[in-house]
Amino acid sequence: MEKQIIISIGRQYGSAGHEIAEKLAKKLDIDLYDRNLFEEIGKIKNIDTNDLEKYDEVPKKRFFSRTVNGYSNSPEENVAELQFALLKSKAYDGDSFVVVGRCSDDLFRGMEGFVSIFITGEMSEKIKRIINVRHMNEKQAKKAIERHDRKRALYHDYFVKDHKWGDCNTYDICLNSSRLGVDATVDFLYEYIKLLRDGKRLNLVSLPYR
Repeated sequence: MEKQIIISIGRQYGSAGHEIAEKLAKKLDIDLYDRNLFEEIGKIKNIDTNDLEKYDEVPKKRFFSRTVNGYSNSPEENVAELQFALLKSKAYDGDSFVVVGRCSDDLFRGMEGFVSIFITGEMSEKIKRIINVRHMNEKQAKKAIERHDRKRALYHDYFVKDHKWGDCNTYDICLNSSRLGVDATVDFLYEYIKLLRDGKRLNLVSLPYR
């Protein structure tokens, strides 16, 4: 039986993190979990999740929510907890998968076969990508990047108490996708994960200080 591998991919908005996750999952022949988690939640709970998707990776509104006897009236928090529970059940069942965001860098920390990745990008390249994908002008694209990254940080840091979103010291590997491009970044990560699966180590050459 092949070793279980769980890959968490955090990403800056516009860095092509989702596309990289999608291509990496396909190359590894394992499932990808992102917004499609709602489909499974709907089947398991027998509920219509269309209205819940607007709360996906959205930070909790602190001043308008409260918790009584362990139950929260915050839809943002309840949606997050539903996704966390489903992801954990898949991990405990021995499934291998790639998951985008959703505090997965913390959910599976310490598990054997877990790899946490964070994808960044040059601001100029991220702006170009958002302009092309979202059909915005440069000013709108820059504001969208700042808004989405702020939202992701607030969401992550509400649920994860011991480290901050995007802190390079807390991920196994951080990559600037602007340097290699999407496909080469996927190839690099694929080789990295193959080495981990095979239990091998990279042979690093020590370079002299200059």
